[in-house]
Amino acid sequence: MSKSRIEARFAQLKAENRAAFVAYVMAGAPDYATGLEILQGLPGAGADLIEVGFPFSDPMADGPVIQKAGDRAIANGVGLKQVLAYVREFRQKNHTTPVVLMGY
Repeated sequence: MSKSRIEARFAQLKAENRAAFVAYVMAGAPDYATGLEILQGLPGAGADLIEVGFPFSDPMADGPVIQKAGDRAIANGVGLKQVLAYVREFRQKNHTTPVVLMGY
């Protein structure tokens, strides 16, 4: 059984004796196009792993910044279909940086 992309990335970082830069973005915030541009720029900025948040209508445990980003994404009409399209668009342009979808 082969290692997952995430396990492989962490193994590589361990071999390089460095910490991981794990970036978080809320899908669809501040808007779909700008958020996608930010997402696509993260590998070039050094992100080793990208966590993509799924907007949720009651994210009380997430803290105020993520709550506001989720509210903004929901106001922009972002739901499951758009989140998956968001990640798909990113994956078409970047095949090296692992992406983790975070949902509820």
